[in-house]
Amino acid sequence: MTLREKLVPAPLASIALFAMWLALARSTSPGQIIVGLGLALVIPLLTAKLRTKVRVRRPLVIARFILRVGYDVVRSNLDVAWGVIAWRWRRPQAKFVIIPLELRDPVGLAALSMVTTVVPGTVWSELALDRSALLLHVWNVDDEEAAFVARFKARYEQPLREIFE
Repeated sequence: MTLREKLVPAPLASIALFAMWLALARSTSPGQIIVGLGLALVIPLLTAKLRTKVRVRRPLVIARFILRVGYDVVRSNLDVAWGVIAWRWRRPQAKFVIIPLELRDPVGLAALSMVTTVVPGTVWSELALDRSALLLHVWNVDDEEAAFVARFKARYEQPLREIFE
């Protein structure tokens, strides 16, 4: 490991942290630059053990997955908003759903947890110790639970398996 790699183990993260600090501080004064550089150098060193080497495959699948999640976020926002408006006439069918998982890659599971957190109406509640199942709370399950599970696995788990496994 070279001296540069020891001092700056994640150069892109350091650049992003520095830029974010200056943007949030809304100042490029010498003091803010020094604090930003300090954070940009120290935080990647402190978090070095958290980083793992990830081998990402299938860039077109990644692009489609990002577009799908973006679409689902917009659609779910509208569905949840309508559910709140129509609460008096029609209550949502909220329930906990157990989703059996085939995805085992830790980074893929982390991505799946972020997706379920970002998409309104779904909350990642629990992961089985052996990573074989996920307990998901869903705002409104209109159709059968089995149909929801199949749709969830096809929309989210399968592309993540293609990307990470």
